[in-house]
Amino acid sequence: IYDYKEKNARIIFGPELVLLGPDEQFTMLSLSGGKPKKANVIRSLVLLLGPDFMTDVVTVETSDHARLSLTLSYNWHFTVDKTDMESAGKIFSVPDFVGDACKAIASRVRGSVAQVPFDLFHRESARLIRSAVFGVDETGKVGPSFNFASNNLTITNIDIQSVEPVDQKTRDSLQKSVQLAIEITTKSQEAAARHEAERREQEARGKLERQKIADEAEAEKSRAALLDLQAQSAAVESTGQAKAEAQARAEAAEIEGSAAVKQAKLKAEAMQIESNAELEQTKARQNAEIDHRERLDALELTKAQEFAKIDSDKFKGMVDAIGSETIKSIAQAGPEMQAKLLNGLGVKSLLITDGNSPINLFNTANGLVGMPGQEG
Repeated sequence: IYDYKEKNARIIFGPELVLLGPDEQFTMLSLSGGKPKKANVIRSLVLLLGPDFMTDVVTVETSDHARLSLTLSYNWHFTVDKTDMESAGKIFSVPDFVGDACKAIASRVRGSVAQVPFDLFHRESARLIRSAVFGVDETGKVGPSFNFASNNLTITNIDIQSVEPVDQKTRDSLQKSVQLAIEITTKSQEAAARHEAERREQEARGKLERQKIADEAEAEKSRAALLDLQAQSAAVESTGQAKAEAQARAEAAEIEGSAAVKQAKLKAEAMQIESNAELEQTKARQNAEIDHRERLDALELTKAQEFAKIDSDKFKGMVDAIGSETIKSIAQAGPEMQAKLLNGLGVKSLLITDGNSPINLFNTANGLVGMPGQEG
């Protein structure tokens, strides 16, 4: 939208409702159209950003002077940053972007086709045209797009819709060559199909022969197995009775052996039971003897304790009968007088201690007083 008073323009990205100023008006765009492209065919107030496509007819000539008419269709779109007005203004820097892009692409296509003969172009037309427009990198790979830096237009794809000779003679020659190629291809396919059919027939026949041989071999194996079974049956019939008798004898011997083994096991168990009973009886007798010995020992101990008590009581009675004064007089008298007094008392020996050195009277009582049963 151009303002004639201020002499500046503004760009509006739609769809949007726009109110024009008193001195503003839309800028009319004049674009190329038709096939082939002609200038000032399309008039528009808006510039579409794409993606879209446009079609053009280009006349080319090969290195062997064959003139061809190519119908090419280009996919395109504008690469625009809507927040940058300077970048957005570049899309209007080329008044007729359609005619400019078609002329640039047609120039590249003509230059590339002019370097190759018709046969090569007929076989590899798509690769040659795409390589001419998009370029080739170091690895020989065709580029992804063709960019116009002046207005940020990007061509992303080329579709070759038709290739037709311009000269009638060339067209007839091309038609004949195409028909000949179709006939050659048809005959080649027929020959390949015939050869494949023959090959499959030979394979089927070979499989059939192999199957027949395999069936015959299997039949021979079955016949041999049948003969073997018949021979085995005859052998079984001839040796059946002898085998049955031998088997019966073997079973009888096995039964006898089993019975003998069982009898031996039972005898061993009886002996084990008998030995266990004897062992238990011996243990009981020994336990009884031990118990009897322990009781005798206890009685002997009780008897000895009772005798010791009797001797002790006897000695105590004698001492009490003599009296402490008599014992004191005996201790103060001379040895001869002591012996007489003791002899008169019937005491054969006497031991007097102060109690600091204890004496076991159980062992010495028999020596001092005399054996039990003797008179003191």
